[in-house]
Amino acid sequence: MIFLTVGTQFAFDRLVSCVDEAAGRGLVYDKIYAQIGETTYTPHNFEYVKFLDKSSFDKYVMESSAVISHAGMGIISAAMNAGKPLLVMPRQKKFGEAVNDHQSAIAKKYEQFGHLLAAIAESELPGKIVHLKKFVPKPRQDQAAAVSQRIKIFLNGFSQ
Repeated sequence: MIFLTVGTQFAFDRLVSCVDEAAGRGLVYDKIYAQIGETTYTPHNFEYVKFLDKSSFDKYVMESSAVISHAGMGIISAAMNAGKPLLVMPRQKKFGEAVNDHQSAIAKKYEQFGHLLAAIAESELPGKIVHLKKFVPKPRQDQAAAVSQRIKIFLNGFSQ
């Protein structure tokens, strides 16, 4: 089962409709279960609920074969911690889905590191869904020493 989630704060009709269209075209390799929030689009090709409680949400992440989502850090962390292949479509300012394009920057960087697949444009989503079946995310590496060193350099700049 692929778990589709759009988060709980804002609607994301574009993602829900794109995944629904891909499922209708037979591009999705597994059944989909979705948490669609306040999205106004009604999916035709998979089961959905508007909201899930935290324990149910976590259960769907853990039981899924993959996750498709917006590019929020909460779901990115949850999928990575569970070792799940993740495909994200960032919310974009130009569509009124966010106040800025921070999700696009996050998605591009995490894809560059091999942690997830990112579909920045709607046209990329079908191909990325097909690729998701074989995608193996690279595990996150602990960077505590590097972060500590950068903070130390930053703080030392104030003491001079």
